[in-house]
Amino acid sequence: MNRFNKKSDQQDKTLMQGKYTMKSGHAVHEKLRSRRGWQLLVAAIGSCVILSACGISESSSQAEQPSAEQTTAAAPAGADTNQEETTAAKEGAMITPDNFIDTLMHGSKEDIYNQMSPELKDTVTLEQFKASVDSFLEGVNSWDPVVEVNLNNLSEHSWKDETGTKGIQAYFTEEHQIAGLLIQPLETHEETDKKLTKTEFQFPVKGEWFVFWGGNDVMSNYHYAHETQRYALDIVRTQGDSSYQGEATANENYYAFGEPLYAAADGTVVEIKNDIPDNTPGVMNAEEPAGNFVVIDHGSGEYSITAHIKEGSVAVKKGDKVKQGELIGELGNSGNSSEAHLHFQVSDGLDLFTSRSLQIRWADQSQVLTRGNVFQGLPE
Repeated sequence: MNRFNKKSDQQDKTLMQGKYTMKSGHAVHEKLRSRRGWQLLVAAIGSCVILSACGISESSSQAEQPSAEQTTAAAPAGADTNQEETTAAKEGAMITPDNFIDTLMHGSKEDIYNQMSPELKDTVTLEQFKASVDSFLEGVNSWDPVVEVNLNNLSEHSWKDETGTKGIQAYFTEEHQIAGLLIQPLETHEETDKKLTKTEFQFPVKGEWFVFWGGNDVMSNYHYAHETQRYALDIVRTQGDSSYQGEATANENYYAFGEPLYAAADGTVVEIKNDIPDNTPGVMNAEEPAGNFVVIDHGSGEYSITAHIKEGSVAVKKGDKVKQGELIGELGNSGNSSEAHLHFQVSDGLDLFTSRSLQIRWADQSQVLTRGNVFQGLPE
């Protein structure tokens, strides 16, 4: 992760797997792509947003695959929106998370389209939407809920089909607009999903935290699409259903910003960066995607990366021997990040540009680090 990707055209595609709230009028760059005989509908989040986290550079072969990373032209997360009441709401044909799937399968797709945000409609016509969905739903009998997340004024709901090979993600604003929609094929990597690191890791933070991205499918964890970051986690700190308070453009207003970070296991520091400025929330640094970071060699061919560290806060230097729980820095908003959050992963090599991400063996196996879950870190 010391070489993170600069966003590619492919990577623009998955932006809408995202996140929080932003000022209206800042459209996200999205496209329609053809895949597996049906069109993959990727929607823009116009008045909603994305916590755009870090990503790792991919090899040329990997870059041809749909990217797990996100890019954004977003304004700062959490800014006020000025949304119009949708046509569907006016006519009483309100689409909600509870009836969305049934309507998609058996009802009026036009009702769904009418409830989409203006920015979303700009990315796809009604005819394209109907054709994409009809093709995608072919052979599907039922859907199971996977993720339900309410955070920063945006509600995300995700479903898998009965075979586990297709997924749907829909994003609703507080005003009931459908601000984002993604339909996509799903694939699993069962062999590596079950293979844990030899090293046993503790959580590199203290207190209670929220898993923004984590899990073994792309709906729960957008990293999963790429071997180099498949089991990475993006973590934020929340209170209630928000990751910040007050003005959204100030890093200090994010609950995660400045929180201490600790070595997740014993090891030797092999790479650091400490001089990348923290971003204004909503503005990302694509030239230094990892921002400030610490890479630790834990032996057994296992290397941890703690990324997006606060500028000037790295408390270790290259060559230092560190113990589990030792302070290594403070959480920040440096690099390809739109708000303060922790990106943490373990890989099988020092060069995280080419190394494979590893499934982490946590000391506390009782906690589930998948999207939408809250977990308890080290004692405060």
